[in-house]
Amino acid sequence: MKKSVFYHAGCPVCVSAEHDIINLIGQDHIEVVHLGEERDRIDAAEKAGVKSVPALITPNGNVLHINFGASLEDVKK
Repeated sequence: MKKSVFYHAGCPVCVSAEHDIINLIGQDHIEVVHLGEERDRIDAAEKAGVKSVPALITPNGNVLHINFGASLEDVKK
């Protein structure tokens, strides 16, 4: 089974959402990507349709934007 991917930038909104998502989905079913630390993954996030973080990509490729921490453009800076 393909994992969901949770993208975030490390802000308090993102970290809080990360904890909630892990509690809901389970650590074994999600890959967490901190775009502030893994900047080389920003392009993949963009290509997947992420416009802001925190965001969750489902195994089917759907993008779920959760709350609003930062736009992807702000993360790129």
